[in-house]
Amino acid sequence: MIWEKRWFQFAILMVLAFIWGSSFILMKIGLKSFSPEQSGALRILFASLVLLPISLKQMKKLQQKDMKSLLVVGFIGSFFPAFLFMKAETRIDSSMAGMLNSLTPVFTLIVGFLFHKTAFRWLQVVGLSLGLAGAIGLILAADGYHFGTFNDYALFIVLATVFYAFSINRIKTYLQHLTGVQVTSLSFLFIGPVALIYLLTTNFTPVLANPQWPFHLLALATLGILGTALAMLLMNSLIRHSSAVTAASVTYVIPIFAIAWGLLYNEKVTILHLVCMAFILAGVYLINRKAKNYLLKLG
Repeated sequence: MIWEKRWFQFAILMVLAFIWGSSFILMKIGLKSFSPEQSGALRILFASLVLLPISLKQMKKLQQKDMKSLLVVGFIGSFFPAFLFMKAETRIDSSMAGMLNSLTPVFTLIVGFLFHKTAFRWLQVVGLSLGLAGAIGLILAADGYHFGTFNDYALFIVLATVFYAFSINRIKTYLQHLTGVQVTSLSFLFIGPVALIYLLTTNFTPVLANPQWPFHLLALATLGILGTALAMLLMNSLIRHSSAVTAASVTYVIPIFAIAWGLLYNEKVTILHLVCMAFILAGVYLINRKAKNYLLKLG
């Protein structure tokens, strides 16, 4: 099978990194017409609609004992983070969001230790310390070339990565008997209708006042269809045919694409930002050396 080929796995890895690395700039574009709440709901809705045929097909696999975990994965792992990222990007650059998103494996290990009895090793403690130090540095230097500023909107990204961590650990602990495609499609089956209902309660008058709203809607549709639905299916297939370690390496490439898009979008990326990001990625590397069985959920 072609999925067993190393070159094909590498190609899928680069496609995933490009898709997820581009998702942060797509959020920024969508926010030009739509509110953060509308943008988050549209992202979830588009992804749910694309996944709907798969979701309906997988419903026969749905069991009562899995309902709670699937709801947690759906809302904590996808629904709320979508809104948190949109809210954050009203005040921080997309490149900054991409860098902070790399905290996901850091918090995955912390949540695993606190709530799922995951054992710590000294190398992981060093990795956690580096990752958190880098995140604090990014938050404190978010608006300039030096420390001293504080952008509290960056905390929305941090909270989203914490939510991702809870979702990942939930999957590892309670949903191992389901495939990644089943977990993804069934969880979106629950959150899609909620996103639609919420969207219908919002005011679209300001949106229609912007003549470029169709283009901005297209950006959000691309984000939902490619950046959420397709990317998760590719990621799950990659893990199934290679390993979580191979798939996890996408963590290191996503910020590169996020920064590249940010520079094209005239966002300011400083040396200090890059140093802080290097701290985070070094921490992720040390964590993954001893936490190889952790799946990563990104962007």
